[in-house]
Amino acid sequence: MSENNSNQTKNTVIFLSHVIKLFATDGKNYKAALNDISLSIEKGSVTIVAGPNGSGKSVLMGIISGLEKATDGQVQVASKPGLIFQDASTQILGDTPLEDAAVGPRNQGFSKKESEQKAEEALKKVSLEEKILYPAEFLSGGEKRRLAVASILSMERDILIFDEPYANLDYPSVKDVNKLICDLHNDGKTVIILTHELEKCLALADHFIILRKGKIVFDGKAEEALKLPLESWGIRNPLAKYESISDLLWA
Repeated sequence: MSENNSNQTKNTVIFLSHVIKLFATDGKNYKAALNDISLSIEKGSVTIVAGPNGSGKSVLMGIISGLEKATDGQVQVASKPGLIFQDASTQILGDTPLEDAAVGPRNQGFSKKESEQKAEEALKKVSLEEKILYPAEFLSGGEKRRLAVASILSMERDILIFDEPYANLDYPSVKDVNKLICDLHNDGKTVIILTHELEKCLALADHFIILRKGKIVFDGKAEEALKLPLESWGIRNPLAKYESISDLLWA
């Protein structure tokens, strides 16, 4: 197990120091969903956060995205992150990709014309320009995730958080999502992926974090983690079916 990386650098965009999150179990007792979490995430990196159910992944991302407040500790985020939910359909607010990707800029105060221009640029970045007026409800699962990303990019967000992005996707759609993550990485965006399907994306990671019972048990490089007994932390070792980490890239 490597030590938690809590040192800030000039490129650090997310920094947590000794973060605790408590939830009331009844009127008198509390449970720690997160316990003494310290970490830093660098600009332009791809970070994968793994852990079994109940490990605290969703609570951690809620705090980073601003949807939750820490009970104690220090939280610094350079800019407001965009969150892509597990069910991307729940994020679709417009009848077409153009309408949907324009919602954010409109809410930011841009004119209809400016919002549509930003939406068109974002849709082009995620390769949905040919379906700009297509009924959003009929997009495939992978296309809906790309639309969710476009709706975040149209608001000029630099940090994107994917919550279980491979849930219920077929092989072509998984490849679609991985290409999108690679494109975002190449464009200098900071990407965080919450997933238990490590075999589909671990080769993308610059940074790998494992949570267990609200604590960080590993924070480092994926190659280092694969040498450890992941099963003892409730994580299925993806190399059980593959020979090297390079075999894990579904692209």
